[in-house]
Amino acid sequence: MKEFTFVELGKRIGQLLVSLFFLLVVTFVIGRVLPTDPVGAIVGELADPATYQAMRQRLGLDLPVYQQFWVYLTSLLQGDLGTAILTGNPVIKDLSTAFPATLELATLAIILSTVIGVPLGMTAAFFRDTWFDQFARVISLVGHSIPVFWFGIVGLVIFYATLNWVGGPGRVDIYLEGLVEPRTGMLLIDSLLAGDTEVFWNAVSHIILPACILAYSAMAYITRMTRSFTLEQLNQDYVVAARAKGASNWRIVSGHLLPNIAVQLVTVLAISYGGLLEGAVVTEVVFSWPGIGQYMTNALMIGDMNAVVAGTLIIGFIFMLLNFLSDLAYLVLDPRTREVTA
Repeated sequence: MKEFTFVELGKRIGQLLVSLFFLLVVTFVIGRVLPTDPVGAIVGELADPATYQAMRQRLGLDLPVYQQFWVYLTSLLQGDLGTAILTGNPVIKDLSTAFPATLELATLAIILSTVIGVPLGMTAAFFRDTWFDQFARVISLVGHSIPVFWFGIVGLVIFYATLNWVGGPGRVDIYLEGLVEPRTGMLLIDSLLAGDTEVFWNAVSHIILPACILAYSAMAYITRMTRSFTLEQLNQDYVVAARAKGASNWRIVSGHLLPNIAVQLVTVLAISYGGLLEGAVVTEVVFSWPGIGQYMTNALMIGDMNAVVAGTLIIGFIFMLLNFLSDLAYLVLDPRTREVTA
């Protein structure tokens, strides 16, 4: 078992690195062939040709694409992601500020979608073809069908502009910005660590609406998949036997169903979490959330490919890492997987 673990772990890490390299190549090449003009964004439209050419050479854009890629890859291996045109800061510094905001939003969204989606899916399966099952299916279908940006705009109009139940765009009200020293970059945690409850509750009022909207689409997927997994297990002999022995529904769920669908749920949750990190791009733009999605959108508008490539790599790495961890969870949670692979 020990030898298998190290060999399998090495193979999965190798696959992860190869996938990251291909992601880097594709993202870099697409970024270089896009019809954008980062030089013009720096020197301005009124710059003379000599100044324009000098800046082009300084950025290395006069080199062939393969040489540009080699230069970028060499710098990347040394921890240098380049300089952002939009802010003038090193890209890694900008990402260290923007990524925690996205992570905070996506993490709260996956928690909400899991807490609601898993019980909803299991309950719908237990009461199959009843009004509750139909209700859960309609809720899931709506979550899949309506775009997130539409939900965001409608949510702002209703809950912020009309009812004033939640905070507006941004992570916190303007007069509270900068009051809490960033430690983790996640404002909810930092405000609690600082003991500043005013900032904490203000931040909660700002994050709750985008998190709920972002969670809704993920919840719809989790609910449908959980219902499907549960229905499959309800027909198994061990569930019939448990019912024949008089086991309660709670006992069947906690002692039999959850352990048997845990592996599949882990995969679904990992995919959903990665999807939330990607899907946060639209939500961040609608809610002016200063995360990695809005940062990449602003960078893309002016052709700042250093920022776009770095942001894509970060999100791609997180997505692949989640899939990697879910594969490892398979090996831990399902003994049959270990036996077959061995």
